[in-house]
Amino acid sequence: MDIKISPGIKHHEEIISNETHCALAFGSGSVNVFATPAMIALLEKTAHESVQPLLPDGFTTVGTEVNIKHLKATSIGKQVRSDSYLRSVDGKKLLFELHAWDDKGLIGIGTHTRIIVEEKVFMEKLK
Repeated sequence: MDIKISPGIKHHEEIISNETHCALAFGSGSVNVFATPAMIALLEKTAHESVQPLLPDGFTTVGTEVNIKHLKATSIGKQVRSDSYLRSVDGKKLLFELHAWDDKGLIGIGTHTRIIVEEKVFMEKLK
């Protein structure tokens, strides 16, 4: 596998939070606000999307570690932005720095590790 991915890759995603993103929908709380699991999913997606175009056909990344702090609540209907920065590459292991923002400022921060895998081989191991 000759994959050339270097630290420094940046990417962002934006969504408008809706009822499917709320803590009630995720079962992670009882209030109608942007849920921690929704924020983590958005952050993971941002990291994944940042490197996917650089991988050969048949390869992808899978998340293996998430270390996120959810700093403050965001109302449903607000825009949420997710930023990823590829901090380091160690063989197939990618370490990302992640930030989430709403219109009032920083709402989440942390790190995320993803591993490059060949999809077919990865799925075969699950059988």
